[in-house]
Formats: sequence, structure tokens, C-alpha cells
Amino acid sequence: MKRLFLCLMITLFLLTACQAVDFDAPAPVYETGIDSNAWATIPAGPFFEGQFNHNASIDYNYDMMITLVTNAQYVDYLNAALADGSIKLVDEQIVGFYEGDPFNNGRHEEEVPAGDYIYIPVDNRAALRYQFDGKQFTVKDTWENHPMTFVSWFGAKAYCEYYDGRLPTEQEWEKAARGTDIRPYAWGYELARNNANFITSRDPFENMSTFGSRTTPVGFYNGKSYDGYQTLDSASPFGLYDTAGNVWEWTSNIYEQEHYRYMRGGSKDLYEANLRVWMRNNARPTYISPAIGFRCAR
Repeated sequence: MKRLFLCLMITLFLLTACQAVDFDAPAPVYETGIDSNAWATIPAGPFFEGQFNHNASIDYNYDMMITLVTNAQYVDYLNAALADGSIKLVDEQIVGFYEGDPFNNGRHEEEVPAGDYIYIPVDNRAALRYQFDGKQFTVKDTWENHPMTFVSWFGAKAYCEYYDGRLPTEQEWEKAARGTDIRPYAWGYELARNNANFITSRDPFENMSTFGSRTTPVGFYNGKSYDGYQTLDSASPFGLYDTAGNVWEWTSNIYEQEHYRYMRGGSKDLYEANLRVWMRNNARPTYISPAIGFRCAR
């Protein structure tokens, strides 16, 4: 009997897994009231860094976007940069020039020479939240205020620099997300289901038929209620949203004898422990994913 039950469960799982995934399905539309064009100033001074609360300091003021860069913002950039020649379409990819990394021939280090590198793909039309008609980029309906994903480190860096900004360093990101005490999350010491978009958040955007693609709008977890889903205000001490969950965020650091780039913040597909402010992830700078986005500093 137990064996029969197990076989039935496996069959049900396989049938579910084989269902067509409708990546193009529209998202619920909610206005968060959070301005994606707003910036927060992070003052110079000490803070605690990492899991073991090392004393650290940044000796200058800097600004950070309070939200992740949205699909609408990135599409505006694509159209402007395509028109002025800053980027170009090559083999169904938007590419741009990068000056290359210092190369020290370290163990496992891969050279990143000067040249053109992918910013975003335009050929995976089923999963992308934007579209291209050969002349103009547009955002797919209902996804305007969601974080831009499927963007490489090169594409994130180029966006920030186009608007006189830059990607934040890991230290800048952590201080902006954590503040100056030892909290593990932007809002405090405990993580509730409705603090952030993670694997068990049960927010209105979760849908197993589109698993892996359901972001939430930037600033969604701000204390508002959306059709009965009551969020908690989860801003950092400096007013940044989405520094835990939703999507990983590229940072700027290029470390000696490494070609990998580092990300912070965790994503919608992870469990609680992976959302703490000191958690890191890394990938090649050409890597693209529905779980990686970015915000800018200046």
C-alpha cells in the first residue's frame, strides 16, 4: 500500500512538472507608492560588516537607489542607448564594449579582455519581461514596475554609468541594507513571511505554473495591503527596499585573480537563511538569470 501511494505521488509530481509553463502570463497590478526614481544618502562612518560583525567604515557619503532598477527604466535606457550607438544588436543579443579586467593568471582565473559583451538577450521571448520589434524595446504589459532581470553584470554596469552612476561595492551595499547595528535583515532581527519575496512568502505573485519567474514590484513590501495580502514595512534604516529577496543584486567589485562578480540580497527562490545581509553569491559577468537584477549607487 505504501509503495502504491509513493508511485501515485511520483506520477502526480511528474504530471505537474510536465505542464506547460506560461511565462507570458500577466501579473497582478498593484501600485506600491514607492518612487523608483528616488535615492537615499548613506552617511560616512562606521558600520558592522559580515556574519561576525566586523568593525568597518566607509569614509564618504554616497547615494543608493531606494529600489531595484525596473523593467520600465531599463527599457528607456535600451532605447536611448540604441539610438545613440552606445549599444548594438548582435546575434539576438544586446552587446556593448567593456574595457577588460586586469589579468593575473591566477588559479582558475579566466581572462576578461577588452571587447563587446552581452548586456541582455532578446531571443528568449517566452521568459523575458520586455520585447523588441527590431527598432524599439517595450515592456510587456503589467511588468513595468518589476525589477529588471536577465541582465548581465556588464549590462547592469553600463546602465548605471549611462546615468552618471555606478554599481555599488559590496561594502556600500551592505551598509545601505543594514544600517549601523548588527541586524541580520534590513528591517530587524526576525523574518516573517510577509517581509520579503522569498520561497515561502505566499504573495499574490506566486504561481507554480510560472515558478522561477514571479518577481514582485519594487517596493512591494512597504506595509500596504494588496487584496488582503498584508505586507510589513521592510525598508532598511536608510530607506532601501528589496534588499532581501525578490532578486539578487550585482555589485561592482573586481577582486584580484578572480573573474567572478558578486551579488547580494538573495532572491525569490531561496529560504530564510539566504536573505541575511551578509550572504553572497557569484557568477561570471556574462551570466543572466530571472533571479538577478541590480540597483545603482553614486
